[in-house]
Amino acid sequence: MELINLQTSIKDMDKEKISTEFLDETDIRILRVLQEDSNLTTKEISEQVNLSTTPVFERIRRLKNEGYIKKYIAVLDGDKLGLRFTVFCLVKMVHVNADIMKSFYDYVMKMEEVAECYNISGEFDFLLKVNAPDMKTYRMFVLDKLGKIEEMGSIQSIFVMDEIKHTYGYNI
Repeated sequence: MELINLQTSIKDMDKEKISTEFLDETDIRILRVLQEDSNLTTKEISEQVNLSTTPVFERIRRLKNEGYIKKYIAVLDGDKLGLRFTVFCLVKMVHVNADIMKSFYDYVMKMEEVAECYNISGEFDFLLKVNAPDMKTYRMFVLDKLGKIEEMGSIQSIFVMDEIKHTYGYNI
């Protein structure tokens, strides 16, 4: 059973690798333009990549269907929304197994304060990016939400003093 799953995973990885080979320079230019401003019309994009609107529309549809474009979002200003306090929270579990991991994933997905969550290697198991209005709210988050996780071993909080660089796209 495990061998079949491993073989399937390898086949899936090969498909992902192969699909990137189908991106040409025009696809990459379109992706760069969309990363900069996904609110542009097809006509505006076509002007920037020197291609007529129909092929640009078809390429964008293909890029969506193939998963290169996950979704379009509006990037909001946390300061204006009162979420001025950003914390990177390192989480260490007492012990880890598949059930504990799934339970943690499910729990984190419901936490509105958590903007990002990564399973990491090293001394800690997870890295959370938490947005809050202030220290008091973050403290309550730690006590009332993170503190309720039975398998939690320890946490370490790293408070952001100033954001120097924050990009949303990939260098392609």
